[in-house]
Amino acid sequence: MDLKTVKKSARDKLQDYCRVCPVCDGRACAGEVPGMGGVGTGRSFMANLEALAGYRLHMRTIHAVRTPDTSLTLWGEKLAFPVLAAPMTGTPYNMGGKMTEQEFIEEIVSGSLLAGTLGMTGDGADPALYVSGLKAGAAHQGRAIAIIKPRAQEEIIRYLRLAEAAGVLAVGMDIDGAGLVTMAMKGQPVSPKTLAEIKEVVTATNLPFILKGIMTPDEAELAVEAKAAAIVVSNHGGRVMDFMPGTAEVLPQIADRVRGRILIFVDGGVRSGVDVLKMLALGADAILIGRPLAIGAFGGGREGVAMLLNTVKNELIQAMLLTGTADVKKVSRDILVHS
Repeated sequence: MDLKTVKKSARDKLQDYCRVCPVCDGRACAGEVPGMGGVGTGRSFMANLEALAGYRLHMRTIHAVRTPDTSLTLWGEKLAFPVLAAPMTGTPYNMGGKMTEQEFIEEIVSGSLLAGTLGMTGDGADPALYVSGLKAGAAHQGRAIAIIKPRAQEEIIRYLRLAEAAGVLAVGMDIDGAGLVTMAMKGQPVSPKTLAEIKEVVTATNLPFILKGIMTPDEAELAVEAKAAAIVVSNHGGRVMDFMPGTAEVLPQIADRVRGRILIFVDGGVRSGVDVLKMLALGADAILIGRPLAIGAFGGGREGVAMLLNTVKNELIQAMLLTGTADVKKVSRDILVHS
């Protein structure tokens, strides 16, 4: 299996839902929601890649780093490198339906585990999407993380109980999904949350709780106050509001405010191991990758997912060697140049 073969197969199966472009930057699919694009003009999707591209790396080769440490332990689970599969759902209306939801999430979770890391499972307009993710997690001894949409409080707590019964490692809520068009279209009400409501759901479970969709330092502070275990700096892949900043633009200020008090994950436009190293230098503890892994799943199943993740890992190791970075848990912002 090679990348060219995986992309060709994915292009055939995804049809017009994803063109499998040479660079996945949101230009060809702008406005395609449902679909794989960014909402409106697609500028929020594009901003994620542009923000990352604005950083360059200092090369340093006179140092003692020989075997960089890429490992990270999350809630007792040791990962080979600090990259996880982002929560993705909606194969019928976002990806063309050539894979069922259960088949898709099983390949994402299995492929992530093959690569030595974890997959997140999602929620969507059809409640069965969430259950599909839990089944995949339970089939792998709970080695998955379940993310819930910002539904009504009683629904979130009911979904938490289902996640606990499935034995997943952690749970979370993608509060950035509050404006998702696909949820509204299918009669599944979602909304923003007050701090009191977030505290209620965080304390309703003993599992580590993740708040996904933090884009400002003040809301990162609120996540800390709510005693969340982690945040994800995310604009939902540019799929909820047009003309938002890229995540790499806001990550440094958020990290400066709360790093060390809460785990910081980030997603948005990460396409390589070099991008991963940039995000770590900007203050992230771990990185989520979404759309490229959907291409991997459709084009090569779990092996395709694992191949893409391992490629990112190898690129990360090379970038660490060429910047004198010994440990993913101690990445200096000094390796970056902002153009």
